[in-house]
Parts: sequence; C-alpha cells; structure tokens
Amino acid sequence: MKKRLSMVAVAAATTLLLAACGQAPDETTAGPTPDSPDTNTSTEDPGSATVDGFLPCIVSDAGGFDDKSFNQSSFEGLQQAAETLGVEYKQAQSDTEDQYAGNISSLIDQGCTLINTVGFALADATRAAAEANEDVYFVMLDDSSIDLPNVKPIIYDTAQAAFLAGYAAASYTETGVVGTFGGMQFPTVTIFMDGFADGVAYYNEQKNTEVKVVGWDVDSQTGSFTGGFEANDTAKQLANTLITQNADVLLPVGGPIFISAIEAINDSGKDIAMIGVDADLYETADSGKELFLTSILKQMKAGVNDVVTQAGQGNFDASPYVGTLENDGVGIAPFHDFESKVDPELQSELDAIKAGIIDGSIEVVSPSSPK
Repeated sequence: MKKRLSMVAVAAATTLLLAACGQAPDETTAGPTPDSPDTNTSTEDPGSATVDGFLPCIVSDAGGFDDKSFNQSSFEGLQQAAETLGVEYKQAQSDTEDQYAGNISSLIDQGCTLINTVGFALADATRAAAEANEDVYFVMLDDSSIDLPNVKPIIYDTAQAAFLAGYAAASYTETGVVGTFGGMQFPTVTIFMDGFADGVAYYNEQKNTEVKVVGWDVDSQTGSFTGGFEANDTAKQLANTLITQNADVLLPVGGPIFISAIEAINDSGKDIAMIGVDADLYETADSGKELFLTSILKQMKAGVNDVVTQAGQGNFDASPYVGTLENDGVGIAPFHDFESKVDPELQSELDAIKAGIIDGSIEVVSPSSPK
C-alpha cells in the first residue's frame, strides 16, 4: 500500500546577504592543511588522461574545513580526486560570510579551472563569479538555484535518510520524546528535520505509539533555530530547552552546533543520545562519540570526488548530481556503541523501509526536497 506523508509546502525562504566585494584572506593555501594527509600530488597513474592545466579548488563556508562535517567531507573528496588525477589543488577557507566573493575571486586569479563552493550560503557569490568567468567551472554544493552551463549542483535528498533516523530515534527513546533544532531555517537544514519528524510519525503509525517530536513542526514549518552555525551558548541553551522537555534523543542540524548539544547533555547528567548530520560523527567528532546513536549521512566526499574526477578527465556537465538512498548518496551510519542497546529487530525494519523508499511504496516528501 502506498504511503504518502502529508506536509504543508511552506517555503523556508531566507536570504543571506553576501558582500560582493569581500576581501580574500591574506593567504590562499595550496595542498593539504596541517592535519590532512599529503594528497595534493601523486605519482600514481590516474587511469585516464587528465585535462591539461586542470586545477581543482575549493572554498569553504564560515564553518571552515575542520568542521567535522560537510566542509571537511567535501575537502577530503577534492583531495581524493586530486590524488587520483595526479594534480595539485588549492583551497580557501572562509572565516566570515563577507569573504566568500573575495575567496572565489582569489582562486580564479590563481588559475583555478574548477572551483567547488561549499554550502548554499555561497550561492550568490558563486553565481556572480560564474557569470563573469564563463571559462571556469563551478561545483555548487548543497544548492541547485544556479542554472548556468558552467555550474554543476551537488544536492542531496537527505529527507530519505533522516526518515530512517527518525524511525530509529522513535524506536530507541524511553521517554517518548525526541527533539531537533537547527542552525538557520534554510531548506538544506529543514529537510533533515522534515524527514526526521516524518520517520517518527511513520514509527507511530506502524507501532501504534505516540512518540512526540519537539523543536520542529512539519505542518507549520516552524521550530527552533540558533540563528547561525557556530557552537555557542545559544546552541547550548536550545539543546537544554529540548532536554527540559524530556527529549532523550537530540538531532542538531547545522555543522558545529552539535558540539554545544554535547555540552548540554553532559551538563544535564541525563542518559541522552544524539544523531549526527552530514558525516558519521562517531568517527569524526573529537569528543562525545559515545553519545551518537547514528548519523544522517550526506556522502559529500564521494560526490565531490566523483564530480571533480570526471571534470578532470574532460567530462564536466551542468546536470545536477542528486544523492539518494538508491545511489548511496545519503544513508545512516552504523549504531556503533548502541548496537546492543537498540531493538534487535530495528535494523531489519530499517532495511525494509529503505527498500520501500527506493521502490516508491513509501514516499518521503519535504518542501525542501530536490526538485
């Protein structure tokens, strides 16, 4: 029986004001960061000819390349592609929003032939640069609003994976309350929250339970947001608010804000689990990995690696790359330390739900899903 979960398609239209002439940083580095492996050059046979003069580059958003999340994963994908192709690469880290345009301009001046811009916040700066530099290719991560022949979007239907995580959270909770909050109310944030809440709703339907979601209402498209993507006291207080509402599973959506949620959990002294986003935070977080029930994965490393490698071999096209459960572009991480704590039947139930989403018998929709 085909299941369609109802949602009110309320657009989360929020605009970032980007400074068109933001200053570039004092130095744009080439090669790996101090904490990354030396992968900017390679003597290995790439297996296919590389376009002469191909120089792939990347600009982070304000989260930086060490965010343990999508900036870092995207950067690792670029490094991997550069190693495969046997080429150098360059990167420019943005510490503030007004550096986006300047960083892109700086990389163009340094001869970059393909520039990955990480995150929807760079969309305006990317569009302006692409229009002014038709001979440079751009890869726009997490945004599909630019329709130009030299811009390729990489986007993800994360509602599908978040649906699985919501079902898992509903299965795991002992208080009957789970919570989520975001950095800013952008589609790439709320798509996680939509899928998560609908996964909980699906669990309730299947199990005749009443697990409650706090922090986000799918129908009204309203919820809790910090107003930014920094780990700070605001994020900690929002996490604490959900904890005081009896939530024992938290989904923070917005890069480093999960760090503040960990602090709130530790201060509470309660038995509370976390769900990570973008990367498997059990593997990448510096601390608190024992709190992660699972993570909702956007395989940005694989997506960037594939797109950059193809472009380096002369196969660039502007058609969007859309990550789904079917092509393994999205998914959820293993339960790691929670393997023995979850219901023994949970994984088989999730496998069946995944198959249903892929074959269309379970339809997961969000106002923010890729069109």
